[in-house]
Amino acid sequence: MLRRISIAAATAVLLFYTVIFIQMGTIWFFEMKALKELVMFFFFLVFTFWTHEKVAAYFNSNQVVRLSPHAKALLEGGAVIIISIIYSVLFVFIPQYVFIPTVEFTPQGVRLNLVVTSIISLFFYYFVERERGKTQLQEESLRAEQLQKENFKAQLDSLKNQIDPHFLFNSLNVLGSLIYKDPDKAVQFLGQLSKVYRIVLDSNRKLVVPLHTELELVHAYIFLMKTRFGNNLRFEVDESLGKMHYELPPTSVQMLIENAIKHNGFTTQEPLTIKIYLENEMLVVANNLQPRLEEESSSKVGLQNIMNRYKHFTDEQVEISPTEKEYIVRLPLLKGEEA
Repeated sequence: MLRRISIAAATAVLLFYTVIFIQMGTIWFFEMKALKELVMFFFFLVFTFWTHEKVAAYFNSNQVVRLSPHAKALLEGGAVIIISIIYSVLFVFIPQYVFIPTVEFTPQGVRLNLVVTSIISLFFYYFVERERGKTQLQEESLRAEQLQKENFKAQLDSLKNQIDPHFLFNSLNVLGSLIYKDPDKAVQFLGQLSKVYRIVLDSNRKLVVPLHTELELVHAYIFLMKTRFGNNLRFEVDESLGKMHYELPPTSVQMLIENAIKHNGFTTQEPLTIKIYLENEMLVVANNLQPRLEEESSSKVGLQNIMNRYKHFTDEQVEISPTEKEYIVRLPLLKGEEA
């Protein structure tokens, strides 16, 4: 809005003194009557620019999608001219009549004013507002394309991690040992493993998923990790989260759990504890710090991917707050439909 007012002020002064120079041969002209006309023209431009934005938004909407290009252009130009005439009456003729009683309204002068203001309106609509609209659409298109790339990359990363030979080999190893030791648990393990794959495939087709869907993936993944590592891992998940109507980018929490297990050592005596809870409308994923003696290589691509995806949905930042004892990540929760 401030930018629109600034453009209106600069345009009003420029055009006004251009006319003064044409008529009088100088720009050194200051008279109360003229300054009143300048203020009137300024308000005419401010409201014209504001209305142009609404007109452009309307003609770019689905409400006029059935119109042919020629009919749309004709209606669009006609709307701009009609609005210009209405604003000329409201912000030029009526104020002149009220505040400048000596002004004379000749038919030729009125016609000239309406024609000039209409031309000015059409110029600013087609060469300023429409260009601004095109630029905005291009920016939105680029943002959507970037978001699609980030989402696709997240899908590839998640699938790569799940189909990673080590993950698959370890999962099949666990499953193989369970078949002989505990067949019932082997069936459970296979069911949770298939659930992980199913949810990852389903979720990553979407830009955001409900919190309860992400938690379903988390619980399935936790079951696999607990079966594999036993009491070396501990999880504390706030179960009330599943009843909350929030959304977040898919696989965000699962990727954070995966990172915690990857970069920390753990034993039965010194287990790795991962906590998931709500704090000030942010989802907190925290784990105690127990760095491995042999540090795993990390490109931090997964965490950066989560941060990049969040930028498209909210101005709130993903917060990373490592302390001496804990590694804490806070994910902004997006309002769901029923939140």
